[in-house]
Amino acid sequence: MKKLEGEEILKKWRKNRDDSGRLPLIAVLDNIRSAYNVGSMFRTAECAYLSKLVLCGITAYPPNPKIEKTALGTTQTVPWEYFSETYQAVKHLKNLGYKIAALEITKSSIPIQNVKTSDFPLALVIGNEVTGVDERVLEEADMVLEIPLYGEKESLNVAIAFGVAIFLLIEKLKNNTKNEISFPFS
Repeated sequence: MKKLEGEEILKKWRKNRDDSGRLPLIAVLDNIRSAYNVGSMFRTAECAYLSKLVLCGITAYPPNPKIEKTALGTTQTVPWEYFSETYQAVKHLKNLGYKIAALEITKSSIPIQNVKTSDFPLALVIGNEVTGVDERVLEEADMVLEIPLYGEKESLNVAIAFGVAIFLLIEKLKNNTKNEISFPFS
């Protein structure tokens, strides 16, 4: 079994999308304190072909050498914008027609697997490593999603949670949307 390399890998992954554009999914990074986590999220966002990253508050933004260390050049390919307040970013995205989903554990959070294709286009808010999603943003969210965990630790690293959540949402689109909404999978 021969490993694929470089352009061979890209050719294989390009078959996963068509020319209709990026996924109807935006990630909002709410006061992420580690620039390395931000860089990792840029890289994941590029691999997932997200529409955009919205960086908010204390979240580091390019150019930043700590972001680049883990982003590996994806700050040049992933569309992004910055807002000083996450609440303002969420209000803006709602006005553009996005449903807002916060990734957080609350009394009313639902498993991320329960998202419906009718919930797209979707903006997923990812919270601070210590304090989670800002309370005002939670109040503005249309839904709160959780990743069901099975061990004794109550949470995943934020960049890992981001990757798990994004790819679960993509699978929801890929497997359930053939003609319901426009997205770039055949």
